[in-house]
Amino acid sequence: MPARISFVFSNREPGEHSESDRFFELVNGYGLPLVTISSRRFWGRAVPPTPQDREAYDSRVIQGLAKFSTGICLLAGYMLIASPLLCRRYNMINLHPATPGGPKGTWQEVTRQLMEQGAQATGVMMHLATPELDQGPPVAYCRFPLRGETFDPLWRNMGDITVTKIKGINGDDHPLFYLIRQEGLRREFPLILATIRLLAEGGVKIEGGRVVDRSGASIPGYDLTGEVEEALTRSSHGS
Repeated sequence: MPARISFVFSNREPGEHSESDRFFELVNGYGLPLVTISSRRFWGRAVPPTPQDREAYDSRVIQGLAKFSTGICLLAGYMLIASPLLCRRYNMINLHPATPGGPKGTWQEVTRQLMEQGAQATGVMMHLATPELDQGPPVAYCRFPLRGETFDPLWRNMGDITVTKIKGINGDDHPLFYLIRQEGLRREFPLILATIRLLAEGGVKIEGGRVVDRSGASIPGYDLTGEVEEALTRSSHGS
């Protein structure tokens, strides 16, 4: 695709966590520019950062990334809340385990809500990151059914499980909980790649905080279900 990785940024520095250290080794192995600015060391305390703290840190991040040129930033496991300052500076897209208008929250919270609602379908979405969590306009998404030969027996076995029970150990251990997560997870990487390609080729653009098509008209996200399912089919056939 007509795109390249300009840099990789992390709010952890080497030595802070074994998982991020292994990730840094991967990045360095690809020869990609790596920038690390520790948010923990910057804030210097354990209490949740204030909006002013977040803006001060994001100002430092912008300084650290000033030499790089980028059209889109992909948030991958970035758990900090971005300040308005950072959102104004970069077009950042983030992954969310639901379709536009669907449940908000973590993947666990989303899955529990889908089970409580008896949802017929769900999906995965790439949306524009904003200071309001999971509120940014959709960029692209895919859908998949929660009914059919595999799902139906599990729905029947739900019985009288309520949202309270779903939040407990027994609810999260329910096979339906894991099947919904599994089906969403296997579509995440194909959707990320298809979205990047869509943006790189100009099928969708982000202008002034709006998601627009080639003609400049606002759209409520681009449906990439066909492309994602095709990628899964190719993968299952080993091609």
